[in-house]
Amino acid sequence: MNLRLSNLLATALAATLAVMHPTHAQTGPQSEPRPLILAPTIEGMYICSEATQDSSIADIHAAEASCRAHRRNGASAVRRLLDTLEPGGPKGRVQVGFTLTLQLLGLFHEGAEGEWKIDASRVAAALQLIRDIERPVVIYLAADHFDSLGPLPEALAQDPRNLMQLSDGSVPQLGYFGYRIMPYTLSTDPTIPVNKYRFEALEQIARGIASLPPTVQQRIVAINLLGELHHLFPDFENGMGLSAPTRTTDYSPHSVAGFRQWLREKYQTVETLHRRTGLRYSGFEEVPAPSKDIRTERLQSFGEHYDTYADGTLPLGGWLWDPQQVIRRLDLYVNGKPAGTVSRHLNRLDVYRALDEVTSPNTGYRIDYNYSGLRAGRHIAQIVAQSDHGPSLLAEREFVVVPRDQSRAPSRKPLRLKNLPAAESKLPGIRTYMDSPKPLQDVYYNPLARDWNDYRTSQVHGFLNAFYERAVQAGLPAEKLYSHQIVPHVNSSWNQQLFAVDTTLQGHTPWKQGLNMYGGSTDSPWMQFFIAQRKITDYGVPEFNPQQWKREGVHLAALQAHMNAGARFIAPYYFSVVPQRFKASAEQGVNRMELGPDNPKDGSDKFYRAIIEFAKQ
Repeated sequence: MNLRLSNLLATALAATLAVMHPTHAQTGPQSEPRPLILAPTIEGMYICSEATQDSSIADIHAAEASCRAHRRNGASAVRRLLDTLEPGGPKGRVQVGFTLTLQLLGLFHEGAEGEWKIDASRVAAALQLIRDIERPVVIYLAADHFDSLGPLPEALAQDPRNLMQLSDGSVPQLGYFGYRIMPYTLSTDPTIPVNKYRFEALEQIARGIASLPPTVQQRIVAINLLGELHHLFPDFENGMGLSAPTRTTDYSPHSVAGFRQWLREKYQTVETLHRRTGLRYSGFEEVPAPSKDIRTERLQSFGEHYDTYADGTLPLGGWLWDPQQVIRRLDLYVNGKPAGTVSRHLNRLDVYRALDEVTSPNTGYRIDYNYSGLRAGRHIAQIVAQSDHGPSLLAEREFVVVPRDQSRAPSRKPLRLKNLPAAESKLPGIRTYMDSPKPLQDVYYNPLARDWNDYRTSQVHGFLNAFYERAVQAGLPAEKLYSHQIVPHVNSSWNQQLFAVDTTLQGHTPWKQGLNMYGGSTDSPWMQFFIAQRKITDYGVPEFNPQQWKREGVHLAALQAHMNAGARFIAPYYFSVVPQRFKASAEQGVNRMELGPDNPKDGSDKFYRAIIEFAKQ
């Protein structure tokens, strides 16, 4: 991409953001714009003071059960917290409300005849909180892999129809900081038990919301659907990086059959499949779902090959700390020829944590290079930094395109840009490291791997769309329905293929976008461009925490940036009104983010004070 085109993109970004700002609903030429709602996630809202004072109640689950039985809740504690954040009630351009989370599968209990029924007391308790706390509310209807607690999820785990599978037929055993995760199917079939219960709970909650007084319903700002819906992979806490082996879902019989049908609709005939991919099969029922690494596993056909690079893309990336901002642009050259502009300002919270001198997490850079048209043999990729000091070499990697038959390619020496000084020696203050790929990475292009990734993406989009349509049919207001999605692209060291969410993150989806943001993504030029490029407007941020502590003003600036861009709501993660005696004694990664004046971990105290200051508007 040349400089002129880069400047045009920057101009388009500015224009789009300018258009985005006035998307607040207007009722007339003199009307005020809608306020931005701060709707923090709050732990412990169902714990009443009576249970807190009862020494015979030993844990949080028993406390919540006791409060439900006596029709009590923690509304008074929540009101005190929210009044601290915004004294005097919701008013002004920024108003403080709260997020109410409902785990849909957690609403069920087993009836006397062994049937699963919704516990009406749980639904009533949630609706009562909305009545009792007279502030704006975001309702989060959670039904993703985190909806895994309670007797019904335990029972659902015993039926393979409900779950995704790895390529060896096993079900991923996953957790997140001690919290069990359930890899529920992405099939939209309503007869599958997990879907039957998801949809039943959705419909009952919709009826409950419709029964609320109109004045209470008006306080509902947004309804978030499902949670972070995506495909899963081993080692959920740490396995999303590019360096880990690529193992994806879903290889269940239903999913693989769906893949073959998807291929049939795309190619129509196996002859067309052969002509466009070079892969020959006698029928679509013989086409494999790619799952085997050609380096370590024996293939029955090349179409089985699958790894991070098999779909024809080679991620090139690392991190760059440029405190004096001397670098204007990063360009990729392959074999001495321009091959694209490299994205910058991506989230690398790991670098921010590791190096004291790095004061921003937005140090990542990355480009996903399409190598599928290259000849077999050695090639060289060079990342070139453009600055007022002239071009300099930031990093380079040789890689090898291997033919399908793994025959030895001609060992021609690749062409390269020469006489480029190293950026670290030429440019002041630069620190950098290239993470991926490894030197002389071998890559094998399998067109079926590209199709497999596209199909998996269609599965995620398909289930979210089906759930949205069910929500509308159940009577929930379409204009208030938002997704609750992760944006893996903003993390430069992540393997985005594992998640398969790209088509759910567009501005033309029927639902409104809810984009979760942590670390540098909360205030990132890259994220701003992502939102503008995809024409995303009137969006929400269902989870938000900058996780930073090295610079003042970071949290306030991040909140203000999203207000300027037209966000409808931001949900800071997270506050707690759980009494101390019910809290676990061991610290986990998540509870470092508990917001309050006395918790300096991850900058939680700074974020707390920024919320109070921001809410004064």
